[in-house]
Amino acid sequence: MSDPDLPRRERLVRAARDLYWAQGVEGTSPRQVLEVSGVGQGSLYHHFPTKHDLSLAAISATTQEALASVEGDLTDTDRPPVERLVAYLERPRPALAGCKVGRLTSDRSVMADEELRSPVHAYFAGLVARVQEVFEETGLPDDVAHDRAYAAVAIVQGGYVLARALDDPAALTAAVEGFVTMLEPAFETGTAVTR
Repeated sequence: MSDPDLPRRERLVRAARDLYWAQGVEGTSPRQVLEVSGVGQGSLYHHFPTKHDLSLAAISATTQEALASVEGDLTDTDRPPVERLVAYLERPRPALAGCKVGRLTSDRSVMADEELRSPVHAYFAGLVARVQEVFEETGLPDDVAHDRAYAAVAIVQGGYVLARALDDPAALTAAVEGFVTMLEPAFETGTAVTR
């Protein structure tokens, strides 16, 4: 049950976000959102006349919150760029639950709808861009920083998949630690390892 002190619209969005994370957009009915939110049917249709409207609001809120949560690690210029990269990579994650945004990419109803897919695209594009900026701060050329940023984000997303497939949260940790270990020689010497 959601917090009854929150405005009804926010309760609906939060309930939808939680349900989408657990069972996907396609697998979630408006009735389930009503049950979890504790909000009446009239309020649902007042704020969100269609399931699509609710889905867009919930997906947008999920992606915006997810990007904001990693920006603190990546943009804290009081810390050296290497520390910021490692903080992003090693941040605690619910490995077995999966990435809230990454899981949306496997939801057919999201990926087939340009409007619903757009916030997911914006999240990953923004995340890769921010990670690339930090890699560039370490002295890597733009093209190498670009590729490493994609690799870093892919390691995290792939780690989630491995953890869920193996039912072992340590799989995500091992993937991240392995990637960080591969980066360490270049960070320690201050040189860019190029292809």
